[in-house]
Amino acid sequence: MTFEPNSSDAARLRRHFEERRGRVLSLTRALCEIESPSGDGEGSAAAVSILADAAKSVEGAASVERINAPDGYGEHFILRAFDNPSNGERPLLLLGHTDTVHPRGTLAARPWRETEGRIYAPGVYDMKAACCVALEAVRACVELSLKPRRPVVLLLTCDEESGSYSGRELVEREAGRAEYVLVLEPPASGGRAKTARKGTGLFTLEVEGRAAHAGLEPEKGVNAVLEIARQIERASALAKPELGTTVNVGTVSGGTHANVVPAGARAEIDVRFSTNAEARRVEEAIRGLQSFDERARLKVSGGINRPPMERTDAVAALFEKARRVAASLDVELGEASVGGASDGNFAAACCAAVLDGLGVDGDGAHAEHEHIRADAVARRGAFLAALVASL
Repeated sequence: MTFEPNSSDAARLRRHFEERRGRVLSLTRALCEIESPSGDGEGSAAAVSILADAAKSVEGAASVERINAPDGYGEHFILRAFDNPSNGERPLLLLGHTDTVHPRGTLAARPWRETEGRIYAPGVYDMKAACCVALEAVRACVELSLKPRRPVVLLLTCDEESGSYSGRELVEREAGRAEYVLVLEPPASGGRAKTARKGTGLFTLEVEGRAAHAGLEPEKGVNAVLEIARQIERASALAKPELGTTVNVGTVSGGTHANVVPAGARAEIDVRFSTNAEARRVEEAIRGLQSFDERARLKVSGGINRPPMERTDAVAALFEKARRVAASLDVELGEASVGGASDGNFAAACCAAVLDGLGVDGDGAHAEHEHIRADAVARRGAFLAALVASL
């Protein structure tokens, strides 16, 4: 049977996760104590081994697949559960990642600790606790006979934090097959789900000028720093905050010495946008930049990395379903639109209904004070399992 809001199933799920809370946290600690920064193949493989071993005890798991990323970058993890192709239902995709931004050695400086109801560890909030909670959600559906009506796929990539260069293909493949995608990223403040995310782009603008002595013959030079300064103003003017479009020139470099007309300059431009139309407008404008000094040569590289995750009618309907399920568990679920991107952006571009920010409450993603709230593990786990069983 599937989960029905306002039924006794809610109490059963809460009880299951309260009883299993210690084991979920034990698995989370083991995962956090395997340092797996993006690109660390050894750490990634060790993290996936822990999850694969844990999955062996989940009866509903039909298969576990480990996929090597190119160049020894790490391993992607795919678990398939409740796989019954004959029923014709499109799958439900649970989407997350095992890589973190914390370099090796961080754990020694900031080991696992629990104090005042908070659990601190590198990567615990973004998003190793959520990976373990998702695995337990599948187990709960099996043990409580809350079988989802559709197949469930848990995909955890190993390179989300660095741009999903190999994980993107897997995300798009699985999301393209799915009816719904639930993203295990940390929630917005107050435990809110994320129903919209801005898309992102990163461009590099380079200027080739001509060096000359600044005192003897400056007229023979082409000042690349002056050119890029003018281009920065032009690029920054592309922002339209009222439409959710921001443009930030985050790094600038150029020149060699104060008495030399600089022959080269470089700037990195971060772009955020809420719609595909804005993405196209800004990208076309940046690629079409023309030099002020006709002797200077411009080169633009990079581009749009992640498309926007827009709040479509399908997303709104999915959120409303999730809100009702949460209410049956005495959880008030709000929603938010955020500027940061995730693999949910790629999933949304595949036309699946995406609900993001379904991880464990806490704070400090990527920061020294990264933590989860200990009391949120059972609450968010029960909610996730109920949502999986109801879709």
